Amino acid sequence: MAFRSFFVVCVLVASSACNATNNSAWNGHITPGSTTPSTFTPYYVPPGAKSYDSSSPLIHYSGKWTDSFSAAYVQKSLRWTSHTNASVSFTFTGTGIEWFGNSGRSHGISDVYVDGHFVQSVDAWSAVRNKQQRTFWKFNLPYGKHTLKIIHTGKRQGSNRNGILDVDAFVVTKGVAPQEAGSSQPAAQPDLLHSQSLSTSAPDPSVGQSKWTLVQKGTTGVHAMQLAIVSSTHAIIVDKVEHNPLTISGHPAWAALYDLNTHAVTPLAMQSNSFCAGGTFLGNGTLINVGGNPVVDGYTSSADFGDLDGLQAVRLFEPCDSDSVDGCVMYENHARIRMASPRWYNTVLRISDGSAMIIGGSKKGGWINNATVNNPTIEYFPPKSIHGSNGLPIDLQFLVDTLASNLFPIAFSLPDGTVFMAANRDAIIYNWQTNTERKLPQIPNGVRVTYPMTGTALLLPLSPDNNYMPEVLLCGGSTIDDTKPGYEISSQDPASAQCSRMVLNDDGIAAGWQVEQMPQARTMPDAVLLPTGQILIVNGAGSGISGYGNVVNQVGASNADNPVLTPVLYNPYAPYDPNEPSGRFSAESLPSSQIPRLYHSVATLTPNGDIMVAGSNPNLDRSEVKYGTEYRVEWFGPPYMTMERPTLTGDVPKMIGFGESVQINVNLPSTASSNADIKVALMDLGYVTHAIHANSRLVYLVASLSTSDRKTLTITGPPDGNVYPPGPGWIYTVIDGVPSKGVKVMVGDGKGPVVDNTALENLLAQTAVDQHEASKNDGNEDGSE
Repeated sequence: MAFRSFFVVCVLVASSACNATNNSAWNGHITPGSTTPSTFTPYYVPPGAKSYDSSSPLIHYSGKWTDSFSAAYVQKSLRWTSHTNASVSFTFTGTGIEWFGNSGRSHGISDVYVDGHFVQSVDAWSAVRNKQQRTFWKFNLPYGKHTLKIIHTGKRQGSNRNGILDVDAFVVTKGVAPQEAGSSQPAAQPDLLHSQSLSTSAPDPSVGQSKWTLVQKGTTGVHAMQLAIVSSTHAIIVDKVEHNPLTISGHPAWAALYDLNTHAVTPLAMQSNSFCAGGTFLGNGTLINVGGNPVVDGYTSSADFGDLDGLQAVRLFEPCDSDSVDGCVMYENHARIRMASPRWYNTVLRISDGSAMIIGGSKKGGWINNATVNNPTIEYFPPKSIHGSNGLPIDLQFLVDTLASNLFPIAFSLPDGTVFMAANRDAIIYNWQTNTERKLPQIPNGVRVTYPMTGTALLLPLSPDNNYMPEVLLCGGSTIDDTKPGYEISSQDPASAQCSRMVLNDDGIAAGWQVEQMPQARTMPDAVLLPTGQILIVNGAGSGISGYGNVVNQVGASNADNPVLTPVLYNPYAPYDPNEPSGRFSAESLPSSQIPRLYHSVATLTPNGDIMVAGSNPNLDRSEVKYGTEYRVEWFGPPYMTMERPTLTGDVPKMIGFGESVQINVNLPSTASSNADIKVALMDLGYVTHAIHANSRLVYLVASLSTSDRKTLTITGPPDGNVYPPGPGWIYTVIDGVPSKGVKVMVGDGKGPVVDNTALENLLAQTAVDQHEASKNDGNEDGSE
């Protein structure tokens, strides 16, 4: 039974669950322990911001206004008007402003001005009355004094009668003066209404084509904790439940689709809390987002987001390749589609049959893992009948031995169908078909590489030239003892600069790890494969560890400090010299960012060939203090972005079977010689979160260019699903080190992984929906989250 058919059956079996996304979260969700529905109110004052009630003497009203009083209003008061041209003005010092008020059928349209310039018209009409709504926001203001003015137009949807304008409160993002900014985030905050471009590395005519560029353009709307490219035009961004400015159905969104061309963001409805979830694409191109956090209850202000328990969630995002994403949805149905066990900080890996292996995690939210909450198992989606599991989790001793620093384990699917895993200081090769572990040499010098001592890792490019010999690279992390309590760990404890590299055959394993040194130590870095085979390492901190609110000498709530603002380029093909441990690294011509990217930062290659960098939020909820929540997007442009690039012309096959030869048309750059170096890179751009790039992959394909017209390129698909697990990929043609733009293809037959109905039904029979929430209601919650 194909996976897509399985998906349809689930919809038919539990149709009521399918409609859940149509119900606004404010409208009647019952939180655990509650007996009456509560109305959602987005009003929120993040740390580092200041609220001004409607009755503040600093707010000036013109025209006729009326005061109303209710416990449902901020500070129990609100001021409103129905008079045309009545206005309100507010002068403040800071970098951002938010206006909160009511919405409803009687509300109308107002014009908003900032510093005398028209910004937009705001329509507060709503079919249902809502209180304390975020009506307007603007965050990109330079630090200093600004004036917000709102003028009531008197217009109202569907009526000749005047509408209502009301003011409940203004919230000011104070920011910091430029001379005080130091290493904190710059004073200018992200503008969620209008993108702006800020080049921090203007092209230098004397350098020409050898120059990297860095541009800040666009904002994510929701914080970018998780990131994946889903089409040639869009990326999906997933966050945890928190007070993001982008809204949907009357509450802050915690997922969005980001347009890579226009930089517009479209909110995406989510049902459950996806805090620290993992993800991968399946063999048919469906994206799954797995795991998360319990219901927000008291930790994100007092608001009811209407979220469901995410610990067992399996969320489905079907392929959505059109330029318009209005019809794209994230589907959840916990009654029929869920994991067998709760998982927080789990790793999700597509394996050789196109299914997902779900690895480890914690049974509830927390910090450093421990034996009482550790989930030392793997399970599969769709569930498998394997090793007697009948769809239930399979014990993995490796995840017991690697306590405590073993969350978000590093994992890669290898060309022989096995799986490389690393956690804490240890590594194994796991044969999932025989359920056996092969221990590898320990990572040298006491370096830990998984949360919260977070490093990053990649499977290096695979090539037919050496029969797809696998080699892994682990970079960064920390030597901090993971048995220490938080009060003995400091944000100033140094990170590790070590990179460890190993060839994963018998000879390579016997030789052990090659040890290299990055120019700067990093924890929480992101490593991004380029089509050329080079690796950009970006983001991270020079000291401290992942997480927030746990260690001493915190910066705000950040467990880390000393952000590393300059990326570094790694050349895996350069010769190894043990006397020059940094010999494969270079930072030459790489521009430095002004934006710290610490905990909850992400980076990915795009179809265009540049690198999208976003995120950073080392706080419990949205924050405006130092290292506060970051919504701005940056784009690193390799030198090839400004060169004449090869282009793929005509219709590129949408599907490439294993071992199948297909032809594509290519226009070579005018600079290409008769003996040009020609490569074709098949890439999985991965699902990125918490420095984990488990599914990132580069496989060079067998390719030849016609000698007659030098325009027809014959390429052969990867030999099997071990070398490239079936599913979506991107084809880049690389001529003399200059890649084309990427074109999306499906590798394999395009079918979903086989669904074992016996395993599925056993999982559903043997497990309960949202077990963590049930345990809380039974009084078994220990309160350690």
